Amino acid sequence: MPDKEKYLVIVAGGKGLRMGSAVPKQFLPLCGKPVLYYAIHAFKSAFPDIQVIMVLPKEHISYAQMVLQAFPERIDAEIVAGGESRYHSVQNGLKPVHNDAVVFIHDGVRPLVSTELIRRCYEQAVEKGSAIPAIAVKDSMRVVEGETSKAIDREQLRIVQTPQTFLSDLIIPAFRQDYNASFTDEATVAEAFGLKVHLIEGERNNIKVTTPEDMAVAEALLNLKM
Repeated sequence: MPDKEKYLVIVAGGKGLRMGSAVPKQFLPLCGKPVLYYAIHAFKSAFPDIQVIMVLPKEHISYAQMVLQAFPERIDAEIVAGGESRYHSVQNGLKPVHNDAVVFIHDGVRPLVSTELIRRCYEQAVEKGSAIPAIAVKDSMRVVEGETSKAIDREQLRIVQTPQTFLSDLIIPAFRQDYNASFTDEATVAEAFGLKVHLIEGERNNIKVTTPEDMAVAEALLNLKM
């Protein structure tokens, strides 16, 4: 398999309102280090040559040094200001990316992503053009229609995660199309551009930390790994 340039566009634009903290959730301490530290560490462990692009709200850019100083070794990262939506933030994060590379787009508040998943995403993206981690739904699901609801087959459903991984030659042009409110993640942007999206098996532990309860779960899972 040919070795390609690798970029991590780590999107950390949340304000942490559900966390009930003045400090944005991606910078809160988790087992002694900022939440954002762990995802970057996982990607650097998987691919030491990966180039890191941190997408932050303008008012939070000063927090970036706090994250980088958590590393015992020097970490070079490009800091990019986010936009008014996730789409615009990722669009800004893709600007420094060169052609003929593999791009990982990852939520800054998914600290438990594994190096194994990262490597699998890379391999599939090189082979198929994209790798979108997703896991099966375990609970029963219903669709609400007005004041009624009906059951739907959960076997047909998947919960989508990150890192959503693409060949740069595919995803960069996709982010040149006009914004649409239906763009909830990078896969929806790619599909709207006519690209085929390829799923890959995600991980149950690859949780998104958005509430104090999520922080407690993440801390427990990290302690199990240590």
